[in-house]
Amino acid sequence: MKIEVRVFSGLEKYIPGARFGKPMPMEIADGFTPRMLLEKLNIPEKEVFTVLINGLHKDLDDVLCDGDRVSLFPPVGGG
Repeated sequence: MKIEVRVFSGLEKYIPGARFGKPMPMEIADGFTPRMLLEKLNIPEKEVFTVLINGLHKDLDDVLCDGDRVSLFPPVGGG
């Protein structure tokens, strides 16, 4: 199945050719989770604070569906 992945705020450094916020189409197997996606993308789990699927906060163990839009964000500091 096909999904779209976007990475933000430095996570793109883990994926050759990835650019901040730009969609990356991906093929994944049925039953894939965001946790499995992080492993496939070589992004350390501790580097991801927020996972959005179709704009909604989700857990790393939720199952992805065909056509999902996944956005990955690291912890963000500010002040």
